[in-house]
Amino acid sequence: MLASILASGLAAGAIYALVGVTYNTMFSTSRVMSFTAGQLAMLGGVFGSMFTLKLGLPIAVGFVLTLLCCAVIGIITEFVAVRPVLKSLDQHLYVLSTLAVALMIQQVTAIKWGTEPQPFPRIVGFGEGVLDEKFWLPVAACAVTIIGLEYLYRRTLVGRAFLAIAEDNFAARALGLPERNLRVASYALAGVVGGIAGFSGGQLLLAFFANGALLNFYGFVPVALGGLGNNRGAIIGGLALGLFQQAANFLVGGIFSSVAVFTLFIVVLLAAPQGLFGASTARRV
Repeated sequence: MLASILASGLAAGAIYALVGVTYNTMFSTSRVMSFTAGQLAMLGGVFGSMFTLKLGLPIAVGFVLTLLCCAVIGIITEFVAVRPVLKSLDQHLYVLSTLAVALMIQQVTAIKWGTEPQPFPRIVGFGEGVLDEKFWLPVAACAVTIIGLEYLYRRTLVGRAFLAIAEDNFAARALGLPERNLRVASYALAGVVGGIAGFSGGQLLLAFFANGALLNFYGFVPVALGGLGNNRGAIIGGLALGLFQQAANFLVGGIFSSVAVFTLFIVVLLAAPQGLFGASTARRV
């Protein structure tokens, strides 16, 4: 039982962590909490199943096409739901605009794809039992993604430009950085990260249109626990959430596991509103 809890908990936690990183990637350059992150992960599973099973394309080709499609959806989100809000005096309208886009994505997927969970193909074909690829593949994808993002942010000029925009977009604009183009690029990158989450977790979650709303919430919890904008905190928070959720499933089961997750979420936020790894903010008055 312990091995099952660890395997399933780490796999689910890795998926939640990648969705949390998707949230952070979009937030870093726009200061907008886009509630399409879970939908991007859902589309990663749907597009992956469509390209590989329905259209019969090779796994590698299907994976690349899935990431391209999710990147396009991320760019469309920036144009439709984020850019108009940034021009508005009341920028908190992003809650409505991004939720509206998320609902549109979910309903269009349900109409075009169907409302029943669809199977997802085996990608590597390695492992059985608790070592099955559906358990270790999301963890491996999470590790590779976070290493790639760290390299991008620390070792490349584009990544350093992302960090500059995230730190102070007004100063970055004054230095001549193309803020709008970088914001579009960050939403495309967020789409890629979300696509990786959905594709690597496809065997665990299946290709199901309703996964979007579920991942929206469970992907937001690591962001809140780890601190908004902190990818390392999101990874730790996501893995901890997955383990806690699966342990609650085994111990109490059913709806009570969700109640346990909500309770933990509220307790942590009451104790540390900025998140466990978030820096407290100060405002000059």
